[in-house]
Amino acid sequence: MKKGINQWCFPPGLALREVFEVSQQAGFSGVELNLGNQGDVGLTLESSLADAKEIRRMATLFGLELKSLSTALMWGTPLSASEASIRQRGVEVIVKQLELASVMEMDTILVVPGLVTEDVTYSECYERSRDELSRLLPRAQELGVRMGVENVWNKFLLSPLEMADYVDSFESPWMGVYFDVGNVLLTGYPQQWIRILGSRILKVHVKDFNTKVGNMSGFTPLLAGEVNWAAVRKALREIAYEDYVTAELVPYSHHWQQLMEETARKLDVIINE
Repeated sequence: MKKGINQWCFPPGLALREVFEVSQQAGFSGVELNLGNQGDVGLTLESSLADAKEIRRMATLFGLELKSLSTALMWGTPLSASEASIRQRGVEVIVKQLELASVMEMDTILVVPGLVTEDVTYSECYERSRDELSRLLPRAQELGVRMGVENVWNKFLLSPLEMADYVDSFESPWMGVYFDVGNVLLTGYPQQWIRILGSRILKVHVKDFNTKVGNMSGFTPLLAGEVNWAAVRKALREIAYEDYVTAELVPYSHHWQQLMEETARKLDVIINE
């Protein structure tokens, strides 16, 4: 398994060159970039394919791989929305992810499939998100980029069995799971999810969580929460997962570089101990 770090771990607005330089110095093999809005640093909805190629070239100069692309934009444009115009904007976000990822030689994008709300029922979220993602599969195949549905706090796909069935319903190698270890700890055990999801897992996010807090403030740096990392490592080895384990953490307010150095060392423990 390889050590990765997400761009969100760095202070907002930090230039990509510095992100890459610090990541290299800390000992990461790759960086996961995020697709943002106009004015954000790095890849945005306005980025051209030429912009993307230049960013990849810069990362290569630092000896770093760029293998996956995340985004938070789907929270505002969910594929489950009742309004067709909002769903269409969500589709456009995913198409942009696919196009940028393809020219940057990334193999996976992260997808938040939908949101269950008081106004959007569970079944509506399931049906609408599945319909929209099904229509995107030919584009994903054409561009050679897989879509990884992430388990997030969206009140949807709340068990590994359901997530497995959801992914399998597409009957496509271009659809899989972007598994987040810390996100399941409130209601389950990540090692159990890993064994059930198996080869469906395309990429892995890691952060830790304190269930005694039980809300968004419960997320912690690695090894500071309640994740049983030995069990997680064993499960990942059992399913023969060899891809990136990417840290997705809140940046430190001060001395932010320390998070990169600490996280790289902790990932060594998580992956190799």
